[in-house]
Amino acid sequence: MAKFLSEDHFNAARGALTSDPGFQNAIANVDLSVQFDVSDTPDGDISYYLKVGDGAVETDTGPLEGADVTVASDYETSQAISKGELNVQMAFMTGKIKVGGNMAKIMMHQGVINDYARVLSGLDVEY
Repeated sequence: MAKFLSEDHFNAARGALTSDPGFQNAIANVDLSVQFDVSDTPDGDISYYLKVGDGAVETDTGPLEGADVTVASDYETSQAISKGELNVQMAFMTGKIKVGGNMAKIMMHQGVINDYARVLSGLDVEY
């Protein structure tokens, strides 16, 4: 079991994302990079990213230079999305996440973000 937003969590995420046929189908022909910034975690503020292109996926802790989109939330919201208790659209519509950058690109590829959240919600994670 990996601690939420830890290096072990992202190691597990990479394996799950690359082996999930639905996610792999969702990222076909997509070029998208998203920086996630989570505030108020037990370990302070944490950044992580999702980058897809050429049918490949990268996700890891830390900043991503030149991200298409940034998504900011607090720890509670990030946990709820990770657990599958809150979907990304509802979080956005209720102001629980703030999105910046290329809004057209994120809207065009919202299925990728939904699938990313779906796959990660299936991980064995300690909160």
